[in-house]
Amino acid sequence: MQSQDVAPLPASSSADPVVDVEQAEAALVEHYPRLVRLAYLVLPPSLGRNRRVVTAHALVQRALPKGRAPAPVIPAQSTGRDGDLGYAFVRLQVLRTALEAGVPLRLTAWPRRSQLPPLLPQVWGLRLFPRSGGADELALDQRLSALSGPGRAVYVLRGLEELSDGEVRRVLAAAGCADVDEALNEADEVPSAHYRLLDSSEFDPCSLQARPTDLMRRRQHTRAALAAAAAVAVCGALLALPGDGWGPDGAAAPAYAQNPAAEAALDPAKLVRIAPTVWEASARTDFSVWPARGDLTGDQGLLRRALAVWARPGESVQVSATPGTPSGGPAGPPQLLYAGNVDSARVVVLYDGLRIARYAEPKDGTKGAALDFARVDGADRTAASALVLDRADGNVRYLTAPWVTGAAERDLLKKGAGAMDLGLTAGVTSPLAGAAQRTGTCTSWNVLQLTDGTGRHLLTDLGELVPARLTTGRPGATHEASGAAGQRAWAPYACSLAAMRSSGVRAVNLWEYAAQSLPEASGTADWVCTRAETWSGGGTRVLAQFRTPGGTYGAVAAKGENATACGAKDPHVLAGVLWKSAAGHWYLLAAGSPGTSSIAATGGSSASARGSLLAARASQGAQADLKGTLDDGRVISGLR
Repeated sequence: MQSQDVAPLPASSSADPVVDVEQAEAALVEHYPRLVRLAYLVLPPSLGRNRRVVTAHALVQRALPKGRAPAPVIPAQSTGRDGDLGYAFVRLQVLRTALEAGVPLRLTAWPRRSQLPPLLPQVWGLRLFPRSGGADELALDQRLSALSGPGRAVYVLRGLEELSDGEVRRVLAAAGCADVDEALNEADEVPSAHYRLLDSSEFDPCSLQARPTDLMRRRQHTRAALAAAAAVAVCGALLALPGDGWGPDGAAAPAYAQNPAAEAALDPAKLVRIAPTVWEASARTDFSVWPARGDLTGDQGLLRRALAVWARPGESVQVSATPGTPSGGPAGPPQLLYAGNVDSARVVVLYDGLRIARYAEPKDGTKGAALDFARVDGADRTAASALVLDRADGNVRYLTAPWVTGAAERDLLKKGAGAMDLGLTAGVTSPLAGAAQRTGTCTSWNVLQLTDGTGRHLLTDLGELVPARLTTGRPGATHEASGAAGQRAWAPYACSLAAMRSSGVRAVNLWEYAAQSLPEASGTADWVCTRAETWSGGGTRVLAQFRTPGGTYGAVAAKGENATACGAKDPHVLAGVLWKSAAGHWYLLAAGSPGTSSIAATGGSSASARGSLLAARASQGAQADLKGTLDDGRVISGLR
């Protein structure tokens, strides 16, 4: 049974001119890159780029006649190949088999060779695909993918081969196209202004990039093949196993194969867009109810580029991800949060339920594009209040949630200073002096203060897409740091936030867990614990800090990573420091959190005390191991 778009080539008269193998081979070798490009453009995009590349080469390499063959009575090409019957013959063979490859197997009684994966050439362990072009090429690729095989053939013959419509008719008729008029009308839907793009590297299967296949699956398949070979050697009867196969993946498609979900994830038309008022009635207040904003939400080319780079970032794309955040492509169509011009860049922000992905490219091209990921699963109302939209010249712009009604800038180091209004334009703040990239002496730490229906919140930029929330109080009973008491508490310790940059931090809490009277009537020192919780749950960072009376900044006395100290599950903490009095005497000072019944120091300095505080004379540079006993008898170790 023949497809309605492909029919057998009519037999030619014995008086027709002929093409011999040598003539066809010379034309194939001379024009091989153009022929492979033609095949690649006509082949159905549903094959996937790797298989299209390999199939295009296979079709061209199989285009030689077995002997002397009738020459087609059609033009070679309007420029450069006039009268070349060898080229006309090979091009016709390539076009015919490329059209046949697009016919679904269910429409043929017996599969044709071009419809099956090629035996040669074969590439093992690598995926091959042409180099990525620009926005116009991606847009053209999408338009061509919507056409039928004959429609793509018409467009390519017009644009790449520069044939007139009459010549295109003769070529398609000879290639077996049943409805040439429909193909011509279909191709008219794609603007002819894009013909020049057909010569782009986006459609050049001879200039390729290579990436590895699924290495873990390849290892599994290798082991499975060895096991199967051993089984066959033991019992040859197993060669005829019944059923559909017993592979570990069942009916799953091979790695990197095209499937409807993967294709939908790359289609800008299928992006999820939330209406502006959905959040008002929704039980959820997180990124899933953010509306799509920005002045380029209708720019299909930009959205297509952002999705394509997310799925397969090129070598020139700068990719970053917070710890514990996967950087693979989306499983389905993501949600569009923003697409617009921001300072000197075009920015697209997407959300797939687990991650925020931000794509940014310069306004004057795509060179220097960047792709950033941040994990945001489990975000609550405050955590989903803002995203970093852009960083430029040391400043940060934020995109805020639709429930945010006000934004201001505040310097944490200045206790009495007021907040400076930033203003909001379609949810985007004015530039805020950033703290995350600052180097040198810490003289200020600017934070973002947001106002919504529940109150005010302080957020700080730690060099990632999602700013970290700042709180104060005992673990398990924390509160916002936006009040006057919270700002006073954070002021001496704000600069220590620099130690938590680029760690996937979700929130940082500051807990004043002890106050200690210093020896020699030197006043009262404060002990503070700051704990950074991460989006991934692991990699938490804890700093125990000590501040002498009147000190501008706190000093880090001890720290821990992946520790339970100062956390909601087990808030107990113990830390110590060597301190020198005004008289020049050295002391070992230690403080435990409430619930500590005794402290003991061993090693370079030995001492003990009942209660949660210890102060003992020590020598300069002495080292000590601290142990604390809790009211319930448990023993904890001091942070180092």
